[in-house]
Amino acid sequence: MKKKLMLIINPAAGRGGYKQNFGEALNVLDRGGYTSTLFFTTGPKEATRITIDHAAEYDTVACIGGDGTLSEVMAGLMQVKNPPKLGYIPMGTANDVATTLGLPKNDTVGAANRILKGTPHPYDVGGFGKDKYFAYIAAFGAFTEVSYATPQNQKRILGHLAYVLQGTLQLPKIEVYKTHVEYDDGVIDANLLYGGMSNSTSVAGIVKLKEDMVSLGDGMSELVLVKDPGSIDGIGDILASVISQRFDSDKLLILHTKKARFTFEKPVAWTTDGEAGGEYTDIELCNYKCPIEFIF
Repeated sequence: MKKKLMLIINPAAGRGGYKQNFGEALNVLDRGGYTSTLFFTTGPKEATRITIDHAAEYDTVACIGGDGTLSEVMAGLMQVKNPPKLGYIPMGTANDVATTLGLPKNDTVGAANRILKGTPHPYDVGGFGKDKYFAYIAAFGAFTEVSYATPQNQKRILGHLAYVLQGTLQLPKIEVYKTHVEYDDGVIDANLLYGGMSNSTSVAGIVKLKEDMVSLGDGMSELVLVKDPGSIDGIGDILASVISQRFDSDKLLILHTKKARFTFEKPVAWTTDGEAGGEYTDIELCNYKCPIEFIF
């Protein structure tokens, strides 16, 4: 008897690239023992609603889209009792989760084969405030607006270059945030250029953390804090430290924690998985240990 696959498709992701070899991908899934039912999203948060409404009826839920689509599906699975296994066919611009997991990008057939032949792994999910979730990162500060501030047509045309260009344009308006951070092992008060919690070795398809620094199912997230460098030259030193993967700048902290609370003097804008996450003066983040099984 065939298993049932719920396939959620974001038709706007990756320039609509899912259409390429899509029929062959469905044949791969069919020959592998799945009967697929297709659901197309038409707007923000719809993937979450679809997942909540229907995921319990299926053996596996998979999505075709970018990190934002995957994030929405994960948020839905977090609200489903005994959620089915999760598969991912990455079709987006940055594809940070795909990079971390080593999944084929913009390759429907290759990713479909991974759903069939991959192994389900226990996978942590991030919690953001009350009843909100993120797949791999929640952050504020320098360059975090890049993903959602980049016009969609530029993403389609320029890809990663659009991210870099938008980041460069932000340089004149970089702010420093007076921040109080409480985490598992203590308290930090600092003027921060950037702060966030993540569960990924890749951020915006550009910054890479070492694989031995990140475990995807240990119940711990990486708390990354960048202190005020004091000058443009200081920013350059931090970037050099990150790009070289030395992580030796005294302005850069990478810690491990199950939870963190950020308090600010004024509302600060956050992003979650590359999408606008709202503004907060007080926000709590946490790590939910292994609530889902991710096939990769």
